[in-house]
Amino acid sequence: MGRPYGLLRAGYPYLKTLGMRRITNFPLDIAIGDEGRLYILCRNDGAALIRVWSIDDAERLTDDLVGIGSYGSGEGQYTWPVNIIRDADENLYVSDEALHRIVSFSREGEYIGSWGEAGEAEGQLNGPAGIAFDADENMLVVDSLNHRVQKFSREGEFIGGWGSFGDGPGEFDMPWGVTVDELGYVYVVDWRNDRVQKFDSDGEFVFEIGSSGDGPGELNRPAGVAVDRFGDIYVADTGNNRVQLFNEHGRYVQRFIGDSTLSRVARDYMLTNAYPNRLRDMADLEGEKRLRAPKNVRVDDDLMFVPDYRSYRVQVYKNEAIPLDEHQISEPLRAPTLATV
Repeated sequence: MGRPYGLLRAGYPYLKTLGMRRITNFPLDIAIGDEGRLYILCRNDGAALIRVWSIDDAERLTDDLVGIGSYGSGEGQYTWPVNIIRDADENLYVSDEALHRIVSFSREGEYIGSWGEAGEAEGQLNGPAGIAFDADENMLVVDSLNHRVQKFSREGEFIGGWGSFGDGPGEFDMPWGVTVDELGYVYVVDWRNDRVQKFDSDGEFVFEIGSSGDGPGELNRPAGVAVDRFGDIYVADTGNNRVQLFNEHGRYVQRFIGDSTLSRVARDYMLTNAYPNRLRDMADLEGEKRLRAPKNVRVDDDLMFVPDYRSYRVQVYKNEAIPLDEHQISEPLRAPTLATV
């Protein structure tokens, strides 16, 4: 199914919150599994795991929490993980910036293997960060400290790559996140250059989004990027504590700054703990609902998932955009104004 001619952007409301501090400590990224399964990558100093969770959250906190992997440098471990993605079989892949490797697991948590060699030659890695699959399930790896993007097979066989240090088109300064849309275009978060660059599947530069700042469409150390089925581009604007939405041509549309309520499992926990209830009663709840340093953003169908890194939760929004055909929306205007309907 192709992209629509236009969109009626009816709204993009907050839907729910998932997790809480005892479950999703410092969530960095999230992979969307089948049948409502979620794989939430959590990381802090001296601690890392993949929390297996559900889109329905949980009724209460129990000791039966499921995790995949652990902190360390051995088989099935990671020291400074950055991104998590899944393949068509729901196997999971995690980039490890500190160990310069990619680690893989089955959805049941069984260790499959790892690959990667530290260095700066072709096929070597120095601080791998963002990872994404293309349509052939070859993996794009953002080789952050080598300031480039490299392509590998799932098993780690080097295929090719592009990029070098700098701030011009096709150049990078510590790139971070990456995604591939359904048309094969590659989007790379250029962290220190405060922008997102779009490339074709061969690594040819198409356009860029963003500049340094905190205004609409400006970025401050962005970390993650996603593209939905309409071609809209989402950027985790980490330093500005928000997610920004751009249309497929890179025009700024809106921002998300956080609207969190307590998750289902957090509500049950609070009802049995008097002291945190008193603290919440005394808190500034306006600030409590906001995003704090989101490191990535993921979209799945009409849902947007934002790992709220410093608030130990995932905020979920629902896209209510309606596709339009050429008879339902006029041609682009030269001097547009928006009137309230």
